[in-house]
Amino acid sequence: MHYDLTTLPSGLRVITEHVPGIRSVSVGCWIDTGTRDENPNEAGASHFLEHLLFKGSESLSAREISETFDAMGAESNAFTSKDHTCFWARLLDTDLPRGMEVLGEMLQRPAFREREIEAEREVVIEEINESEDDPSDLAFEEFTRTVFEEHPLALPVLGTRESIRGMTRDDIFGYWKRRYGAGSVVVAMAGAMAHQEAVDLVADTFGSWSGEPVDHEHVEPSAGSRVAVRHRDTEQAHLVIGGLGFERGDRRRWAFEVLNLVLGGGMASRLFTKIREERGLVYSVYSFRSSYADAGAWGVYAGTTPRKVGQVLDLVVEELAALVAEGITPAELARAKGSVRGGLALAMEDANSRMVRLGRDEMVGAPHLSIDERIDRIDAVTLDDVRAVAAEFLTRPRVIGAVGPFEAADLERYTS
Repeated sequence: MHYDLTTLPSGLRVITEHVPGIRSVSVGCWIDTGTRDENPNEAGASHFLEHLLFKGSESLSAREISETFDAMGAESNAFTSKDHTCFWARLLDTDLPRGMEVLGEMLQRPAFREREIEAEREVVIEEINESEDDPSDLAFEEFTRTVFEEHPLALPVLGTRESIRGMTRDDIFGYWKRRYGAGSVVVAMAGAMAHQEAVDLVADTFGSWSGEPVDHEHVEPSAGSRVAVRHRDTEQAHLVIGGLGFERGDRRRWAFEVLNLVLGGGMASRLFTKIREERGLVYSVYSFRSSYADAGAWGVYAGTTPRKVGQVLDLVVEELAALVAEGITPAELARAKGSVRGGLALAMEDANSRMVRLGRDEMVGAPHLSIDERIDRIDAVTLDDVRAVAAEFLTRPRVIGAVGPFEAADLERYTS
């Protein structure tokens, strides 16, 4: 991977990677703000803004924005996370100037028309309703809220019905004014363009924008064994069990990546083999990890019938204990490394994946590593490294987020 990075006088950064042999460009405007940065009166504002910026600028209506992207055959969308927001488009190289013009209008000069705020308020509330109707989403939300208890990362990305209904135009405008500006933006591109072409285009589009870099509240999360259950008389119980993990820059993340793949990262993983293939207790079971600047988490998801919850959690806890006591085998280590190599290579064949990697890493201050550099770090992981991270993280107090026809007290024994 070769990339070029330029910081404009305004503080806005432009990072690009030329991908030969294609005619498309993927462009993402990354904003250094997310759910963790919201005040109480702004809960859900980052995601609400994601919607509202597509509703029009001072010179473009929502329909004109959508018709412009449609006329180019472009894909366009946005997403919000705990710590950043991204507005992106994938389009033909000759359409890049017009696509950038539209993105620039959306970000710099949103109209925030009252009637459009009210219409989109209802759309966001429907999105919250839809999420709460999905019990697996709800289990993850309960887990996240509980593992990061009293930490900014505990806040739900969508906000709540109450916070969205109570948010005024002044609240929304104030959040945009405070968090959106040239110093908090990275424009990432990958595809059929030259770096200087991209820099000139971004300078023309965002040249008059100002704004200092923003900061974040970084605090250490509190560890503890906790259970959060959303009681529902469902046909299937949804369980997320895990605990606090490592920060984004932790050097042990490479060893934990191997551990995660062995534990529940695929159809050959221990959890999938033992819980689904050998015993048929679940349809879906997997492990995961998430990392942020000041905290992280790891966990295992499983969906099963309520009467099998005890069996499933017993097997999960048993496998965690085995990894701590015995580590992984040489064959598992080799298989996990091969999985990482293949996954990296496949991801880099897609320009949009390259843009996301560039933008996200630049936004969060992570090093821009090539495929070979990433593979070297994975190849350097040893059996002892994996066993050490298992002993460090899998023995910490555990947290459970669950949805099903039971109470928190029914699951407390699995958290220690």
